[in-house]
Amino acid sequence: MQFTVNGTPHEVDVEEDMPLLWVLRDELGLKSVKYGCGIAQCGACTVHIDGFATRSCQVPASTLEGAEITTLEGLAPGDTLHAVQEAWIAHQVAQCGYCQSGQMMQAADLLAGTPDPTDEDIDSIMGGNLCRCGTYPRIRAAIHDAAARLREG
Repeated sequence: MQFTVNGTPHEVDVEEDMPLLWVLRDELGLKSVKYGCGIAQCGACTVHIDGFATRSCQVPASTLEGAEITTLEGLAPGDTLHAVQEAWIAHQVAQCGYCQSGQMMQAADLLAGTPDPTDEDIDSIMGGNLCRCGTYPRIRAAIHDAAARLREG
């Protein structure tokens, strides 16, 4: 299977039913993508596939031919941070940090489609990403901050 991850083309020889999560972690060494539940309910494994937030634990490798995949490592090119990453740091969102890469990837997708989200927009889109530490108020504040940063350019 051939696909692109964070702008780099890859060809992998794996079982067709191997989930993208394990391709990214075990075959390509990208550790930001976390295993949480394995049933696409918690969001820890969220990446972008062809520009859309997707739970990688339920995407079989056989469906990835030609796909463009972005993980947290590739969210911002070069040495700069994406506005979401900057806001996460500014608001000290992470406690244990386990879910945070998935949270940030979901937030970046939210902001790509809804540049000025309301609290209700955030709760609706982010509600499926679970945080064991309960940092939801900081997540919401960081998303509003990231939205402002993106609008300012």
